[in-house]
Amino acid sequence: MDILIYGIINSISLALIAIGFALVYGISRLANFAHGALYVVNGFIVWSILNILHINYLLSIILSLIIIGLIGAAIYQFILIRVRGMAISEIIASYAIGLAMLEGFRWGGFKGMTYTLPVFIRGSIEIAGIPVDFQRILLVLIGGLVVLLLWLFTHYNRIGLALRGMAQDERAAMMLGIDSDKMALIAMGLGSILAGLAAVVILPMGNIVVEAGYDKLIMAIAVCIVGGLGSWVGAVIAAFLIGFAQIITVKYIASHFHMVIALLAIIITLVLRPSGLFGRQKELEERV
Repeated sequence: MDILIYGIINSISLALIAIGFALVYGISRLANFAHGALYVVNGFIVWSILNILHINYLLSIILSLIIIGLIGAAIYQFILIRVRGMAISEIIASYAIGLAMLEGFRWGGFKGMTYTLPVFIRGSIEIAGIPVDFQRILLVLIGGLVVLLLWLFTHYNRIGLALRGMAQDERAAMMLGIDSDKMALIAMGLGSILAGLAAVVILPMGNIVVEAGYDKLIMAIAVCIVGGLGSWVGAVIAAFLIGFAQIITVKYIASHFHMVIALLAIIITLVLRPSGLFGRQKELEERV
């Protein structure tokens, strides 16, 4: 039961981390390697608003999500738009931005284990004899709600339908009058908000550290590659596959193999099925 319960919790957290990365790539075909940095930056923003400005916790979270969304949109509008379509340049530029943000925070003194966010609800409950704290239960509920709201947004909202159209066929969408750069801008802002939301839900269970930006980026890439780049459904399913694999590995082998599982998932997927489980990229034999 502990594998089942904590496997679900870990899987939902991975889905929350990766869904913003998958959204941006699915719509704009832009691999946002600043995703992990945006995750950590939002944690520091919430901490700063809460502890320096002494604003209410919920209001601090809302303000931080607005700020991180604007930061993500600005990154695209002023930098990434100039290299869009050049895959290597996109990766280098976005990773450089993320690196600058993370190391900038380290240089500014935001380092060590002294920065934490309070949990939403203190306490724990036993589920089938397994103790689970309320923060992790909220993580599962919020993760499920985010996936549901994102699905509703992309199926019943005008902007969401335009984003979905861009993801399915960019040229056809542009022929129907949809502005590609505008949709990519919205996607980047929304993806940054999703990264920030993952931060405010997950970070209260640990510390805000710069290194988390690199770890979460690797996790997001692993989930998206296994699920198939550009597939949001694939990212959620891959999150459960990797999430349970990590929990089983931690229980029966060792906790420090947690990250190794994500890296192995990337390697095995690229060797056996380069397009991922639900990806639409051409297979290796089709490209050779």
